[in-house]
Amino acid sequence: VPGFDPSLSMMTGITPINPMIPGMGLVPPPPPTDVPVVKEIIHCKSCTLYLPPPSTRERPPGCKTVFVGGLPENATEEIIQEVFEQCGDITAIRKSKKNFCHIRFAEEFMVDKAIYLSGYRMRLGSSTDKKDSGRLHVDFAQARDDFYEWECKQRMLAREERHRRKMEEDRLRPPSPPAIMHYSEHEAALLAEKLKDDSKFSEAITVLLTWIERGEVNRRSANQFYSMVQSANSHVRRLMNEKAAHEQEMEQAKESFKNALTGILTQFEQIVAVFNASTRQKAWDHFSKAQRKNIDIWRKHSEELRNAHSEQLMGIRREEEMEMSDDDSGDNPSKKLRVDDSALAAQAYALKEENDSLRWQLDAYRNEVELLKQEKGQLFRTEESLTKDQQLQFLQQTMQGMQQQLLSIQEELNNKKSELEQAKEEQTHTQAMLKVLQEQEINVLTVALVNQDREKNSEKRSPSLKSEKEALLIGIISTFLHVHPFGANIEYLWSYMQQLDSRV
Repeated sequence: VPGFDPSLSMMTGITPINPMIPGMGLVPPPPPTDVPVVKEIIHCKSCTLYLPPPSTRERPPGCKTVFVGGLPENATEEIIQEVFEQCGDITAIRKSKKNFCHIRFAEEFMVDKAIYLSGYRMRLGSSTDKKDSGRLHVDFAQARDDFYEWECKQRMLAREERHRRKMEEDRLRPPSPPAIMHYSEHEAALLAEKLKDDSKFSEAITVLLTWIERGEVNRRSANQFYSMVQSANSHVRRLMNEKAAHEQEMEQAKESFKNALTGILTQFEQIVAVFNASTRQKAWDHFSKAQRKNIDIWRKHSEELRNAHSEQLMGIRREEEMEMSDDDSGDNPSKKLRVDDSALAAQAYALKEENDSLRWQLDAYRNEVELLKQEKGQLFRTEESLTKDQQLQFLQQTMQGMQQQLLSIQEELNNKKSELEQAKEEQTHTQAMLKVLQEQEINVLTVALVNQDREKNSEKRSPSLKSEKEALLIGIISTFLHVHPFGANIEYLWSYMQQLDSRV
């Protein structure tokens, strides 16, 4: 029946007819002839009668073909097409010599309509012959054409998804960095100006690094590259100033956090005080059991939070005290004198590096002076030459100042080296003295221990016998006298002992 829903009576809320009601039979009266017979679900007191859905196999992916079995033997393709074209457009019918066929539809949803016809009885005309009737069985069919079309559709969807993802990635990808220009004197002059600008420094330093890695530095362009490297070095001071500013902001943030934490801790203390006051007997007796339990839980939770916040605040204060103690120890002159060898060596290495950097700067200034001299010889005596003379004088003054600074740094380096040698000599002297004192202590201890052992041995041996020979004689004599209970004279004893040992 087209448009029929078997669960209509259950969805509309109409109570189903109970066939066990008195006055009604189990089977309802026959419906009118123009209305098709529909078998509804029959509910009894102890059971339910229902029609199970027709059994079908699992639906293959992209299925457009159905298997139709139970056809009458005399059914033709025209009759089959007349019956099943109501479900949708049919593209192919493959009929077998037996009572089944395969029908392929244009779309997938048409298969569901064809499956609905499963279970119907089919009769050709008004004939009652067995070859003109049959019970239809419609099921999903596994067709290679359907599976191939489904795979092609899935591949097309995957391609569309990949294309969409690529378009999304291209849209979200950051722009590519600009191409690095080739080295030339003009580009190098522009780059030197960019290196002096803070806003363009990061871009310019990338170009400079690329040029150096490419191998553009040679004897002719070394001075120009050195001036650019020197201008890059001048940005170190700016970076250190930025770092100091950020550190100051961090200290301010720490201070504000500490103040906020102190305020939170005071409020926690007040809350804990309220809970402690509530647990005293004056107020505690008036609360119910459930209220007391809740107050006790709240008090413990607030005390735990208070203790955690107090520990955090104490940790911050301890860190500040440690930082203050480190600063005090750095300012203490007596601790400065006790510098380790490693610290002195590190300071000497830093001074050497500074000396080398100043020497390189001096070489750069000399190269610039030579270039200015060459330009001076080539140009006429104009206002530019006067300015260059002034620049030369200024550079000469700066060179003299740098030389004086180098001399002072070298003197400081020599002083540090002498101090380092003195400290090493003092350390070796103290180590030698320590070894001598340790040896003296060991000798004194060994002498005292030997004297104590000798005194103990003398104390132990004084009451005992002097040798094992005497002990052996005494043992033999005592055994001899034990054999002679009435005693024996000395000569008898001596004669017995001489038989044993003639040296007695």
